[in-house]
Amino acid sequence: MRHLSIATLLLSTAALCAVPGVAGAAGPRFEVTPFVGYRMGGSFEQSETASSPARDVDLDDGSSWGIDLGLYRDGSSFYELLYSTQSTSMDSADPTLSRVDVQTDYYHFGGTLLFADEQWMVPYLSLTAGATRFSADDYDSETKFSMSLGGGVRLPFNDHLAATLGVRGYLTLVDSDTSFLCVSGGEQSGCLVKSSGSTYFQAEAQLGLTLRF
Repeated sequence: MRHLSIATLLLSTAALCAVPGVAGAAGPRFEVTPFVGYRMGGSFEQSETASSPARDVDLDDGSSWGIDLGLYRDGSSFYELLYSTQSTSMDSADPTLSRVDVQTDYYHFGGTLLFADEQWMVPYLSLTAGATRFSADDYDSETKFSMSLGGGVRLPFNDHLAATLGVRGYLTLVDSDTSFLCVSGGEQSGCLVKSSGSTYFQAEAQLGLTLRF
């Protein structure tokens, strides 16, 4: 009887210890957030030619889209894999520049912190780092290190689905004399623009739908 009582006590203790683990497993482990956005900013310097001096050239503001993947670390934070892209033309009276569509892609890894406190709106803060890739048809691509800071709110519909509204700023580090949109080899060799400073900044407003599972 004594051995039976000890066994019963051990089984009861194990069952109680297992309860938190079961509850933790019931929470979300992954999430995916496809989003659409509107991206602003981005400035280059037009290369100086014999007929025109160097001048700043801005990218046109325009739509963007992307996807954000999350692997939960705990109930209020997760590791984040972010991809965001935009294709837009340059704001220039020079037809050589205005006809070129520049694609700017961000490939980032980082993390997000959720400030959930039993409220309907859940604020969040995100910090990522990775690479920025500039590309255009018929021109060489260029890849630089970048980082981003984002924030916003989530509006949960239930435990697994939420609308996400946020803003994000992207900062790309470039050398002050870095050239972009270059053609290598042949009679057309040369570059259209170069960096006008040591950083390249863009801001993006985002609207997404988050699915947690």
